[in-house]
Amino acid sequence: MANKQAIFLEGNLLRHIIIMASSASIGLVSIFLVDFADLLFISMLGEAELAAAVGFAGTVLFFTFSVSIGMTIATSALVAQRLGQGDAVEARKIATSVIVFGVMISCVLATLCWIYAPQLLGLIGAQGYTQELGVSYFRIVVAAMPVAAVGMMASGILRAHGDARRAMNVTLVAGAVNAILDPILIFWAGLGLEGAAYASVAARFATLLTALYPIFKHYGGFAKIDLPRFKTDLKPIIAIAAPAMLTNVATPIGNGFVTRAISEFGDSAVAAMAVTGRLTPLAFCVIFALSGAVGPIIGQNFGAKQFGRVRGTLIKAVQFTAIYVAVMWAILMLAHGFISDSFQLSEEGANIVFWFALVVAPLFLFNGTLFVSNAAFNNLRRPLFSTFLNWGKNTIGVVPFIAIGAAMGGAPGVLIGQAIGGVLFGIVGFWLAYRLVGRYESGKSDPDKGLKFPLMRRRAEAPFNSPRS
Repeated sequence: MANKQAIFLEGNLLRHIIIMASSASIGLVSIFLVDFADLLFISMLGEAELAAAVGFAGTVLFFTFSVSIGMTIATSALVAQRLGQGDAVEARKIATSVIVFGVMISCVLATLCWIYAPQLLGLIGAQGYTQELGVSYFRIVVAAMPVAAVGMMASGILRAHGDARRAMNVTLVAGAVNAILDPILIFWAGLGLEGAAYASVAARFATLLTALYPIFKHYGGFAKIDLPRFKTDLKPIIAIAAPAMLTNVATPIGNGFVTRAISEFGDSAVAAMAVTGRLTPLAFCVIFALSGAVGPIIGQNFGAKQFGRVRGTLIKAVQFTAIYVAVMWAILMLAHGFISDSFQLSEEGANIVFWFALVVAPLFLFNGTLFVSNAAFNNLRRPLFSTFLNWGKNTIGVVPFIAIGAAMGGAPGVLIGQAIGGVLFGIVGFWLAYRLVGRYESGKSDPDKGLKFPLMRRRAEAPFNSPRS
C-alpha cells in the first residue's frame, strides 16, 4: 500500500496533474457530450419551449448536482488525507461515515426539490407551458439524486486512491448508458422530453454500480456502519462538507440570477443560454476535472507535509489551465456558427453563442484558477475560503455585472457581465491559496485551529511570507 500511496509524492508534478485531469475529463466528456446531445435531440423535436424548459430545469438541477459535488469533495479530501498518512483502515471508516451522511442529505434535498419544483422553476423565470415541461423533466431526474450522490462520492474515493482509470470508467459507463437510451426513449418510444429524463436516471444508476464495484473488489469496501463512530466523524465531515456544499451551490445560485435575467428576452434567448450552458462543461471539461484531480494530489502531499509540492501543484495547475483555455477559445471561435445552425437557433440565439465564444470563453481562465484554488482550500483545511470566494463571485460578481451587461448589450451582455464579474475572484483565490501554503510551511498557521481566515488576522508577530519563486 505504501508504494501505491507514493504516486503523489514522487515523480513529475505536471505529469501527475495531466494524467489525473485528462483521465477524469475523458469520463466527464462522455457525460457532458451526452447532455449536449440531449439538448440537440430535443431541439430536433421542433419546439422552442422544449429547449427552454431544459434550460430552466437544468439551472435548478445544477443546484442539486452541486450539493453532490460538495459531498464528493469532502469524501475525496478526508479519504486522501488518511491514505497520505498510511492508514487504509481509517480511510475506509471515514468513507463509510461520509457516504451515510451523503445519503441523508441527498434524500432530504431531493424530496424538497420534487415537492417545490413549480415554485423553483418559476423563481428563475419559467412560465406557462415552458414551466410545465420543465417541472415534468426536473421531477423525474431529481428523484434519482441520492443514487447519483452516492455514485459520485464513490468515484471520489477511487480518485483519493489515485485510481484515475477506474474513476474514469465510472463516467464512461454512465455516458454510454445515457447515449444509448437517449434516442431510443426520445424518438423510438416517443417519450420526447421525459425520455431524455429517464435516460439520465438510468445513467445515475450506472454511475452507482460502476463506482462501488472496484471499491469492494480492490480496496476492501467499506467499514460497518457504526452509529457512535458516525457521530464522532460528523464534526470533521461537516467541517469540510458543509463549506464545500455551500461553495458549490453558489454557482447555480449565480446561474439562477443569470437565467432570470435572460428570461426577460424570451424563450429563444433561454434556449441559446441552454446551449451555452451545455457547451461550457463540454468545452472546458478538463478544467472541471482538474479541480477534482489536483485535490487528492494536494491532500496527500499536505498529509505528508510536502509543502513545496503543494505549492508546485498550484502553479502547474494554473499554467495548464491557461494553455487549455487558449486552445478551446480558438476552437469555439471556429465552430460557433456550426453550433448555432445545428441547434436551429434564431438569429438572436446565434448572436448569443457568438459573443459567448468571443468573450466568455477566454475569461474561463479565471474560473479555472478559482476551481484550482477551491480544491486547495478544501484539502488544506480551510474550506471556508472557498465558500466566501464562491459566494462573492456569484453574488457581488454577478448581480451588478449582469444588470449592466443587459442594459448595454441585451441578452449577450448578461453572459459577458457574468464572466467579467468573476475575474477578480479567480486572482484573489490563487493569491490566498499560495499564501496559505507558505504560512503552513513556516508554522505561522495551524491546520488544526479552526476555519478562520488567517490571512486577514493582523498580527505583528506573524507577518505574511513573501511569495516564493
